[in-house]
Amino acid sequence: GNSGKAMEKLSSGLRINRAGDDAAGLAISEKMRGQIRGLNQASRNSQDGISLIQTAEGALNETHSILQRMRELSVQAANDTNVTVDRDAIQKELTSLTSEIDRIATTTQFNEKNLLNGDLGTTGAKLQIGANADTALTLEVKIAKMDSTALTITATNVKVGTNADATTSITNINNAIKEVSTQRSGLGAYQNRLEHTIANLDNASENLQAAESRVRDVDMAKEMMNFSKNNILQQAAQAML
Repeated sequence: GNSGKAMEKLSSGLRINRAGDDAAGLAISEKMRGQIRGLNQASRNSQDGISLIQTAEGALNETHSILQRMRELSVQAANDTNVTVDRDAIQKELTSLTSEIDRIATTTQFNEKNLLNGDLGTTGAKLQIGANADTALTLEVKIAKMDSTALTITATNVKVGTNADATTSITNINNAIKEVSTQRSGLGAYQNRLEHTIANLDNASENLQAAESRVRDVDMAKEMMNFSKNNILQQAAQAML
């Protein structure tokens, strides 16, 4: 009877234990629960997106360091105090550094997805950052190809055999440094947006959980009163027998 229902609500902590308790309330509560889980997953998706961005950013930081060293070598080679042997040695190091930039571009991955080889250049990595199937809740992270060909610093563009070659090489490396900087600022902007998104999703989820709790959870004081009242009535009925 009523006493049993009150007892069930008190022991489960829920006002709605089955559809019969409140059909409309149950439907609202289930819809809210679906939304809460969607918001929490979208927040995790955004965290994964940040991890992907940080992986690319870490690799490009290394590419930047290599380019700075290549620039330094080209400046050194432009000086006519160098003889052919010196310039050959500098060229050798430049070639080796270019190969390292290519290695970074082909091997930087996040969860087996290549990040710097141009795969994400035209069609970026799409991040589902909302709880619903709405295109406005998708963030596309685009990352251009970051190898020596894309940055125009192949053997043809970085030669230091003469002063003129070395000067051209400095210009080409300067442009490559700018390109990497532009890409890194883009990644920084994506990361900042995702951090705001996570804060917003977590806040929405928290508020919705509180609302869902108001729909589904039992009012302990009220149910305790019902339970006590029914108990007294039962005891009184028995005493009268």
